[in-house]
Amino acid sequence: MQEVFEWMLSYGWALWLVLFLGFAAVEALTLDLFFGMLAVGALAAMLASFFAAPLFLQVVVFAVVSVLMIGVVRPIALKHLQKGDKDQLSNIDRIIGAPALTLESVTGSSGTVKIGGDTWTARSVDGSPLPAGVEVSVARIEGATALVQAAGTGSTAAH
Repeated sequence: MQEVFEWMLSYGWALWLVLFLGFAAVEALTLDLFFGMLAVGALAAMLASFFAAPLFLQVVVFAVVSVLMIGVVRPIALKHLQKGDKDQLSNIDRIIGAPALTLESVTGSSGTVKIGGDTWTARSVDGSPLPAGVEVSVARIEGATALVQAAGTGSTAAH
């Protein structure tokens, strides 16, 4: 047991390196910026071990740096990652109002359309039949179904 403790004191940097790599690997799987902050703490403790800091000081460095990273850096990083252009539309919002081509007759209960190269199941908004091969516009999306209307009719409905 004494030999293990002596090895840890001599090669403490290796244990911090293993912790760093472990936290980094978990962060790569979770992508929530929590384990990445712990990985930075382990890296700081590894640096402290290179400067011959005692084990208790290495643990303190790990704890302090990790807490600071989680409390200060993580919220700022998350805010920047979630920051987006307010005018930027999601994939579904981008489809609303887009032109589509009926691939088969579209009725109030069935049909298919091509929207931007993708084939969607479709229904007509008002239940009226729309023949195959005509251009329509997407009024809204309900699940995986596009509700379409004849091109140039009315405004798009809210979804």
